[in-house]
Amino acid sequence: MEIITTVSGLREAVRAAKEQGKTVGLVPTMGALHAGHISLVERARRECDFVVVSVFVNPTQFNNQNDLVTYPRTVEADCELLSEAGVDVAFVPSVEEVYPEPDTRVFELGSVAEVMEGAMRPGHFNGVAQVVSKLFDFAQPDRAYFGEKDYQQIAVIRAMADIIGFKGEIVPCEIVREVDGLAMSSRNVRLSAEQRNAAPEIHQALLAAADMVKAGLDLESVHDIVVDEINSNPLMEVEYFDIVDAKTLQPVKNMADAPDGAIGCITVWLGDVRLIDNIKFSL
Repeated sequence: MEIITTVSGLREAVRAAKEQGKTVGLVPTMGALHAGHISLVERARRECDFVVVSVFVNPTQFNNQNDLVTYPRTVEADCELLSEAGVDVAFVPSVEEVYPEPDTRVFELGSVAEVMEGAMRPGHFNGVAQVVSKLFDFAQPDRAYFGEKDYQQIAVIRAMADIIGFKGEIVPCEIVREVDGLAMSSRNVRLSAEQRNAAPEIHQALLAAADMVKAGLDLESVHDIVVDEINSNPLMEVEYFDIVDAKTLQPVKNMADAPDGAIGCITVWLGDVRLIDNIKFSL
């Protein structure tokens, strides 16, 4: 595996691969890699000839500076994992390399970016669009891989891709969970032992919600039961739990309003650690 720190170096590596007729897969990450990231890498390896993984903590998507400062950074361990996983290039740039000058672009991402995370984290998705559009430009991937834990982010990236005319395929990949059901996240390492023991209750509540939906319980009641259940644990506080159309991400009041299916998206605080998860609903 080659570790590349410059945009020019990445462009050259990709150019050489494409000259050999290879398809290029990109897995954008912010590092602090875990098995969830590696599952994306493994899929990219299966479907592409040449795999690039970016390891870059993007400052423009953090609306909370403390979250940026405390975000885990484990570049050396990340590169070891990527090498073992058979990655061709680890792209590990500096902030100055990605943003030689401030990125002032404002993306009109539409309604998918205005709800849930968009409402709670102003500017977050514009920052995501900035960095992912740059990575698409640098790596020119045929396919780019994203985890469905960040379900809304995938919809935002699709909107951004339409704006910039990206021709590659955006590939969503299933959530990878710990054995106790907790969605894998780089932020999990910041949980205390007590918080970590409580955190699987989030997924348990979502599974119960899916059962309630199948049983025909109205969505407003499902929402209230999930929020009350999680908030009953004094270690946890629900920021939002929204049941939305799987495609438009707009709130739905009943399953008949969601022709593309519905998804329950949740954000929960455990102390100063913010965890997100989701579950697909069907009748």
